[in-house]
Amino acid sequence: MIYTDLAPGHRISRVVKGGWQLAGGHGEVDRDASITDMAAFYDAGITTFDCADIYTGVEEMIGAFRSDLARARGKAALDALRVHTKYVPNLESLAQLRKSDVEAAIDTSLFRLKTDRLDLVQFHWWDYDQGDFVEAAGWLTELRAAGKIRNIGGTNFDTSRSLAMIEAGVPLVSLQVQYSLIDNRPARQMVEAFAKPGVQLICYGSVSGGLLSDRWLGQPELQEPHETRSLTKYKLVVDEFGGWALFQDLLQVLRDIADRHGTDIASVASRWVLDRPGVAAVIVGARNRSHLAMNAQIAALTLTEADRADIETVLSRSNTIPGDVYALERDRSGRHGAIMKYNLNTEST
Repeated sequence: MIYTDLAPGHRISRVVKGGWQLAGGHGEVDRDASITDMAAFYDAGITTFDCADIYTGVEEMIGAFRSDLARARGKAALDALRVHTKYVPNLESLAQLRKSDVEAAIDTSLFRLKTDRLDLVQFHWWDYDQGDFVEAAGWLTELRAAGKIRNIGGTNFDTSRSLAMIEAGVPLVSLQVQYSLIDNRPARQMVEAFAKPGVQLICYGSVSGGLLSDRWLGQPELQEPHETRSLTKYKLVVDEFGGWALFQDLLQVLRDIADRHGTDIASVASRWVLDRPGVAAVIVGARNRSHLAMNAQIAALTLTEADRADIETVLSRSNTIPGDVYALERDRSGRHGAIMKYNLNTEST
């Protein structure tokens, strides 16, 4: 595994285990097996886990894993673990949000994760026109000063709003964004703008909900109704990218590259994102450890200049997805925004 420092004293694995697939609404979850799988990821060197207060049950499972890890292996093993959670206030609460609400949510995450300080809180805001996201980020900064939060990041903010928080004194160290071979919006202006303040990207969607994988090579175009909301979301990105035929061309090039390296399409797609400027880590949305061996190999994979040139040949034929990071998804009347769920935070223990 390879590691990087997100901030002083905050070393992360550059491949991060995602928790979204373990949340409620994604099918039946075996809690005990999921906690056992966390140990397998940790042992493979993937020592950074991603979760959120709106991922039902996931913070609690990671909290149980933390307890197991400390009991079985001691403080040093626990200290090597990094848990990144998110604070996602409900859309309907933004206009009335108070500092006490923010602190209550952070206290809930502390309780669930069985810790007295959160490693990284990644802040999300659904609608820039409702409430004051800069003020709310300031309250998180105060909670950091109080010792409840080690570091603050953002989730899905665009470039200008991220810089507005930084200019207001919010010490952002990272931003979690969607970034993949078929969605390069972060590369347009964000990476350059973040270079001076030193904000690094943690990337989700790097395999586009599983579409960038061997499973979909040579398959007929995905039709509605889709099996999961995730497939609906990322099929829309494929459409923006240039359609199914072009996407199949990309998959074939990735398969050829994977053959040269003895790996799979998803690993090549993830490594391409990991190599992009400004990227600290990629999140693998693993439901279980069935793909752990390949997930761990992302770190060892080295793409050649020829590999990159082959990929670029396909990408040069693609459309430019409009807007900055998460702009399409913020339009609640549009195709991308209409499928989002905006009020998932119960803020209860």
